[in-house]
Amino acid sequence: MSEDRRCAYGLAQGYDLERCGRLGSVAAAEVISHVGTRPLVPLDELAADLV
Repeated sequence: MSEDRRCAYGLAQGYDLERCGRLGSVAAAEVISHVGTRPLVPLDELAADLV
């Protein structure tokens, strides 16, 4: 999921805005950390402690 979709997922789950922003940040950090648009690590694993 992209950072926008991850944040929207959080809102749909009823998470507060801070938690949603953290989910979006985790996704964005992974995507920009390497060349290409596909994450190298599943975003579900990276955000496990936030969900």
